[in-house]
Amino acid sequence: MELLFARNELNEKPKKVQLDKIKDELKKDGQRIFYFDRDNSHKDMMALVDALEADGYNVYFREVKYGLADDEYMYEVHAL
Repeated sequence: MELLFARNELNEKPKKVQLDKIKDELKKDGQRIFYFDRDNSHKDMMALVDALEADGYNVYFREVKYGLADDEYMYEVHAL
């Protein structure tokens, strides 16, 4: 599964990341907060949550609004 990390600037392209890389980061740190771009589908985000929960992590997922427009949001995934 390939996901997109949140952009740092509005005009730059989001960076791609594989699910295995996310799991490796969690194995090193034990807990982590990831921010993902709005271009990810909600279905892919739920698949990420399910995959992490299947590995035994507690996962908190939400949409973070950073502006007033409908398309000004990102996804936050906190895995413990």
